[in-house]
Amino acid sequence: MSRKNILLIHTGGTISMKEDEETGEVKPGEKNPLVEHIKEVPDINLISTELFHLPSPHITPLNMLQIKNYIEEMKKIKNIDGVVITHGTDTLEETAYFLDVTLSLSIPIVLTGAMRSSNELGSDGLYNLLSALKVAASDYAKNMGVLVVMNDEIHTAKNVTKTHTSNVATFQSPQYGPIGMVNKGGVFFHHTPIVTNPLHVESLDKNVFLIKVFAGMDDSLLNGIEQLQPDGLVIEALGQGNVPPMMVPGITNLLNKKIPIVLVSRCFNGIAQDVYGYEGGGRQLKELGVIFSNGLNGQKARIKLMIALETTKDQQTLETIFAT
Repeated sequence: MSRKNILLIHTGGTISMKEDEETGEVKPGEKNPLVEHIKEVPDINLISTELFHLPSPHITPLNMLQIKNYIEEMKKIKNIDGVVITHGTDTLEETAYFLDVTLSLSIPIVLTGAMRSSNELGSDGLYNLLSALKVAASDYAKNMGVLVVMNDEIHTAKNVTKTHTSNVATFQSPQYGPIGMVNKGGVFFHHTPIVTNPLHVESLDKNVFLIKVFAGMDDSLLNGIEQLQPDGLVIEALGQGNVPPMMVPGITNLLNKKIPIVLVSRCFNGIAQDVYGYEGGGRQLKELGVIFSNGLNGQKARIKLMIALETTKDQQTLETIFAT
């Protein structure tokens, strides 16, 4: 079997950090501490780069675009069979989803990270990285979209989310579960995800906000957001897609100003639907022109709306994009 050429991109995060033995502080160093441990991986030629050294709360959509562009450029000039990206866990799902929506490559693209730094007891970084490399080198991982590999499990970028602040099993796909697993025997898939056509993006300069609905909420935040001249808004609504009635005037005002609003549910499971016909109910919001998203969480819907608005502001086109 020929050796696979795997592009390994380090971006920072806990997987690239060490714990200070005296203070207990976890912080990045000058070099990813895992680099020395992965020089020789069976059946893999590593093309490794440290693109940047950022804790994941420092990652921006522009950094995500930078990763996308780098992958595409390297694919043009080198014979790459797969890609692995190490990333901090706080925003890993957003970077994974951004790449899933914008890249059009058949090769495996895998993100991984760590919940414990390299010198902590029970460190998971090296193990997750080796698992991710196995998946990126697997022929079965082709045409699967962007994947997240953590804690022996393979998840899709669309469905995976961080569910625990510190547990090594934090990454889960609440509605559907993982699509495969990695163990000593190899890489195994038991589901095939539906892969949609990518959205084209060359720049990211749209101002898109995300707010979460709470009991008794009025339109004060919506009126404040209007003053910031938003290009779009994502609302994490209650239940199947409902908001308190005091929010409706603010929503109507933004829609009248041609600011697209995408609605998701703040629930982990299920999708937003236009079911209830009362004031603030999903049926009324749909009739007003609010766009319902098909199962994304708030942070991913924001990423998708930012990308979509780079090419269109047409209501019907946006509705089609979020229905897929």
